[in-house]
Amino acid sequence: MFDLENIILVDKPKNITSFQVIRIMRKKLGIKKIGHAGTLDPLATGLMILGIDKGTKKLEQFLKLDKTYVASVLIGKKTSTGDLYHNTEIIEEKKLIENDIFFIEKNINNILNNLIGKINLKVPIFSAIKINGKRLYDHAFKGNKIETPTREMNIFYIKLLDQYSENNNYILNLEIKVSSGTYIRSIAEEIGNRLNLPATIKELRRISIDEINVNDAIKLI
Repeated sequence: MFDLENIILVDKPKNITSFQVIRIMRKKLGIKKIGHAGTLDPLATGLMILGIDKGTKKLEQFLKLDKTYVASVLIGKKTSTGDLYHNTEIIEEKKLIENDIFFIEKNINNILNNLIGKINLKVPIFSAIKINGKRLYDHAFKGNKIETPTREMNIFYIKLLDQYSENNNYILNLEIKVSSGTYIRSIAEEIGNRLNLPATIKELRRISIDEINVNDAIKLI
């Protein structure tokens, strides 16, 4: 059981940063001392765990927990950020033809099943891992050419919720449970690699952290 005294669960909306969530809650509550137990990208929505005042000292209990996401993976484009946030650069694009779609539909279940377990994947360039004393996203914003590291990630399950064609692309809606430190953008790009097609995250929502569910969170806006 978790100690949830002075802990607030927030359902983060799209297109704001995790720090903006903190700023909004500081203004709403009139409390300056607020922290969070793990960021979400601006593109992503869903569960964030906030510590209020003395609750900031309890946030460590949530940092290394397993997480579950619902991800919409777009097959047909690869981007510099691994997602479709704002004006991200499209670095590879392919209009899917009938044979591509047939190949996806025939092979996707096997590809997803083979991803389950521990797997070494490249960390996205827009992440907080430090290289040469700077976080990767700092290198990215400055346009530095840097090789991103590979790390072991752990995928507990992937459920295919839905799949369909959309504007010469193909959409896979997935539910994915992963260990802490696993990047859904890396998984999306690896799905594309195994299909021999470009892929990126279109939508991402964190629905749970361990047994804590986004349904119990307050709407921020």
